[in-house]
Amino acid sequence: MNNNLKKRALTSIILLSLLFLIFSYNIFLVYFLILFGVLSIIEFFQITKKIFMRRTYRYLINVFFTFYIYTFCIIFFIISNHSSLRIILFVFLIGCVASDLGGFIFGKLFKGPKLTQISPNKTISGSIGSLLLTLLFFSFIFLNLGQAIGYKILITAFMTSIFCQLGDLIFSFLKRKARLKDTGKILPGHGGVLDRIDGILLGVPMGFLTITLLH
Repeated sequence: MNNNLKKRALTSIILLSLLFLIFSYNIFLVYFLILFGVLSIIEFFQITKKIFMRRTYRYLINVFFTFYIYTFCIIFFIISNHSSLRIILFVFLIGCVASDLGGFIFGKLFKGPKLTQISPNKTISGSIGSLLLTLLFFSFIFLNLGQAIGYKILITAFMTSIFCQLGDLIFSFLKRKARLKDTGKILPGHGGVLDRIDGILLGVPMGFLTITLLH
């Protein structure tokens, strides 16, 4: 195991431990929503500063992203205060982690054709792996919650993974335009906060919206 992979694994363990604390205690949820929200906005501003020379464009995009992050954090907090919805919300959150993990593992194992020129590291096998691991995770969790695995669960898992990958690709595109490898260095082995939550920012809302519409 190389040094970067060791850092990535250690950081992942720490983040999963923090996720447990966030799920268990509201005080941690509040602190980390604020912390991750502020850090992601700072990182995004650094990216747009390198891409958009015209201040008007940069200002409008920064305002939109700030509003999106603010809305995301507020809705996340409100939903998490309802015990039944809190569980489902964190299922989507971990589902996004499963999507990311599936893409990483399958991409490394099978390699193969590139998915898109936007992100040279993304492969078709990785995309399929993201979908498969997300579907398996959702099936396992909802079975343990006493739910039958029907088309609604499968569609929800599919949409969650697709939008996780879309979020990842959007920020990969922005990083490439800004000529940056990572959005930051705060998370060893992972990069910045946006490198870790880029898929979550689209995957969780779309997953929640999908399951709401289907039910």
